[in-house]
Amino acid sequence: MAGNDQLSQDPAAAKAVAADDITGVMAAQWAAMVEDDRRQAASGKNGSERVLSQEEIDNLLGFSVGDTNLDDNAGIRAIIDSAMVSYERLPMLEIVFDRLVRLLTTSLRNFTSDNVEVSLDRITSVRFGDYVNSIPLPAVLAVFKAHEWDNFGLATVDASLIYATIDVLLGGGRGQVSPRAEGRPYTTIETNLVQRLIEVVLADAEQAFRPLSQVAFSIDRLETNPRFAAISRPANAAILVRLRVDMEDRGGNIELLLPYATIEPIRDVLLQMFMGEKFGRDPIWESHLATEIAQAQIAVDAVLYEAEIPLRQLMKLQVGDTLPLDMRADALVAVRCGNVTLTEGRMGRVGDRVAIRVTKNLRKPNTTFAMFEKADERTKATEAP
Repeated sequence: MAGNDQLSQDPAAAKAVAADDITGVMAAQWAAMVEDDRRQAASGKNGSERVLSQEEIDNLLGFSVGDTNLDDNAGIRAIIDSAMVSYERLPMLEIVFDRLVRLLTTSLRNFTSDNVEVSLDRITSVRFGDYVNSIPLPAVLAVFKAHEWDNFGLATVDASLIYATIDVLLGGGRGQVSPRAEGRPYTTIETNLVQRLIEVVLADAEQAFRPLSQVAFSIDRLETNPRFAAISRPANAAILVRLRVDMEDRGGNIELLLPYATIEPIRDVLLQMFMGEKFGRDPIWESHLATEIAQAQIAVDAVLYEAEIPLRQLMKLQVGDTLPLDMRADALVAVRCGNVTLTEGRMGRVGDRVAIRVTKNLRKPNTTFAMFEKADERTKATEAP
């Protein structure tokens, strides 16, 4: 009690005791934290820590030492490829290639005289260099030209479909795996048969694009080495379409690659959500507007004479002053609507009213819908590369 009374009487001593207590509490907490760290480090030494393997590091980064896979991207590769333009921004492509699948199913059945089923595997956006490096060899690559678009595309037929087509066209037996001589080039007969197959595919592709744009595809050359089939820069984006062709117990894939530069002339059409979309263009409204404009009433002015006088002279005018008109009696009078001169005529009188007899045809402006459409076409032609 005496000690407490002394502390209460001495405020400085009370503050010193409180500071010592706080310091002791902080020291105890710090010691507990150090002890926890020691325990965690000891448990890590017992086996909780482990080093990532090279395979796990590759999966984390999205890269692998094997062949490049265009189907699945993850890690840093997914972040890098996220800048690619997605084909979903061109929704009309799905409709075009779905139509191609239906046309190609019938055409290949007539071409092979066999039961052929064609399906759309996938539509993706890839870089041209990545796709060329991922082509499994052996394969036949056909470089074709789109004449109206003034650019090129690439069609790839894998080895499985090549040998399946050769077996079907040359009467090979069913259910037998055709022997493949690795490393040998394709013969002239095999190349000609594959070329006929690609011509069938391109002919159907023309019909699939016909509702959107008139285009003619023609084979420029056939290559077996992807390095010789370069139609674009490696970093340029392109649309990759994979078609699966099944002939009962055999088949393969056909891949169509269209760089974005190739389909740029019809990009506005591919942005449509459905076939024939006009984005707000309403011909009924246009017809109604033209009718209402033709029935509208406007005010016109007959300008007899115009003159420019100095402001000093204008300020000196008084009541009773006369302004001489420097014009002849048979001078033409301009008929205006606002600042636009419509026509000219001669002044006269009809009954008790002053009238203007029109002597020239009305100057019709060329602001029609057809003029705007032609202006848009000229603008697109000048902007096109």
